[in-house]
Amino acid sequence: MKIWVVSGFLALSALAADASPAQTPASAPAATPVPNIYASIPVLQQRMHQGQLSAETLARNFIMRIAAKDQSGPNVNAVLEINPDALEIARQRDDQRAAAPDSHAPLLGIPVLLKDNIDTGDRMQTTAGSLALAGPPAPRDATVALKLRAAGMVLLGKTNLSEWANFRSTHSSSGWSGRGGLTRNPYVLNRTACGSSSGSAAAVAAGFVTVAIGTETDGSVICPSAANGIVGIKPTVGLVSRAGIIPISHTQDTAGPMARTVGDAARLLTAMAGSDPQDPATREADLHATDYTRFLDPQGLRGKRIGVVRGLTGYSPATDRILDQAIAAMRAAGAIVVDPVKLPHLNEYGAAEFTVLLYEFKHDLNAYLATRPRLKVHSLADLIAYNKAHADTEMPWFGQELFLKAETMGPLTDKGYIDARQKAHRLAGPEGIDAALTAQHLDALVAPTQGPAWVTDLVNGDNDGGNGYGTAAVAGYPSITVPAGFVHGLPIGVVFFAGKWSEPTLIGIAYGFEQHTHARRRPHFFPSVLEETPDPPPSVEHTTNPAPAQAASANSPSDASAPGNPAPADSTTTPASSSSTSDAPIPTQS
Repeated sequence: MKIWVVSGFLALSALAADASPAQTPASAPAATPVPNIYASIPVLQQRMHQGQLSAETLARNFIMRIAAKDQSGPNVNAVLEINPDALEIARQRDDQRAAAPDSHAPLLGIPVLLKDNIDTGDRMQTTAGSLALAGPPAPRDATVALKLRAAGMVLLGKTNLSEWANFRSTHSSSGWSGRGGLTRNPYVLNRTACGSSSGSAAAVAAGFVTVAIGTETDGSVICPSAANGIVGIKPTVGLVSRAGIIPISHTQDTAGPMARTVGDAARLLTAMAGSDPQDPATREADLHATDYTRFLDPQGLRGKRIGVVRGLTGYSPATDRILDQAIAAMRAAGAIVVDPVKLPHLNEYGAAEFTVLLYEFKHDLNAYLATRPRLKVHSLADLIAYNKAHADTEMPWFGQELFLKAETMGPLTDKGYIDARQKAHRLAGPEGIDAALTAQHLDALVAPTQGPAWVTDLVNGDNDGGNGYGTAAVAGYPSITVPAGFVHGLPIGVVFFAGKWSEPTLIGIAYGFEQHTHARRRPHFFPSVLEETPDPPPSVEHTTNPAPAQAASANSPSDASAPGNPAPADSTTTPASSSSTSDAPIPTQS
């Protein structure tokens, strides 16, 4: 169930046309096409600065594309709600640019989608995908939303997610929520978009927005980013404020940027990071937050010592082959690869982590609900009762056994909770990642992010065979996934991770890897995987900083690429065999 009209909000099609709610996408005036909906932030900024593009036109084109390919067509179902004020905000950003034409605010006028567990104090809802929270909007912006507005971004809308960030049932299906239904993977539509930031990842991959925000407790940024062939950064816990984000665990929760390139993810993280008195975990953030674009070095792999965690492989031979190709690329780019490296205590902290999450979910959710007194539910117990009373819409596929278990947990002063929290962090962090890095004098560790996206099965739930991101999540340490290849048209990523506050090192490594591999390809919305389905043809997406002349014309040679002829800096191009071109109107692009 997709909610496009809420409490008198404008329908999506009407908003896209800036017209009356009676209009449809077919009857509404067409948006002026932008040269390339997949363009990176620097290219978009350059075109806006040169007067070739406005923030309003960009936002309008994204809204029309969402109408054409998310609400209809392949029905990716990534976007839960469009901000009814998006176009007005975009016009305000254009006015800001006109008033200060020499300003170089890097995110001014750039659209962003937010996961539907991030509060916005506007006319949009924040529900974690649950009908129990539908109705009254949040009273104020989450700190992350405030920071994005302050950076000049256009909050375009909210994305679907795995309901309650995938912490309701052990048999849940990633990408499904009672409010939004099922988000599909834009590469192969019957495959999972993973979760819980399913809609954020699918929307970025499908060209519905430039960048998006996800949240993670364990895998919820990294897994969907890899499954949808994009870049995702899970920051150090405490670098980005969680104030105003519907919680699972204050020990592991964080928000993170999701983008098509490492550069755009770094730009977004720069705007998100920083201390916040509303979140005590961020008290040291200002000591570490910086302009992360300083670390976008094409030679970022040179001289770096990177350890391969073979203990996180073996669940997918095809994925392991892509890892081996990635290792070869790293070595060719000047990295010193230590293979294998032992990561101590793998699989020894899972039970302790689960105990921590159960305790903290009850405590943290009840505290969050107290900030929204107009909601129908005011506690986890109320939520359980609501789901029972509305089982036909909230529990048609899976139950709420995690809710029931969490409700039985005691206070955070319980010895069982304290011991579990200490054990999980110690085994994953100081005695896990830190020990592995120190033993081999490493800058980072690498593993496959996960195997190919599995077939969505609403009856039986997710079928995740293994992953490489869990240890960093439990430790509270940063990780970043980067596209590395394809298996039968399904994206595969590699994940780099290291110690606390190591974002600069990881971004440099990830950017160097991206610049030497250019593995990302645009999705083609295949209905299913067949043995004869080829991997997507190259649509090279290079991401170095653009020279001033490179974006001057949509038809200039710098906006085209061919095999052996790199694409322009920070631009994206469509292969000659594609049915669409970079100059095509957005509603007709694939």
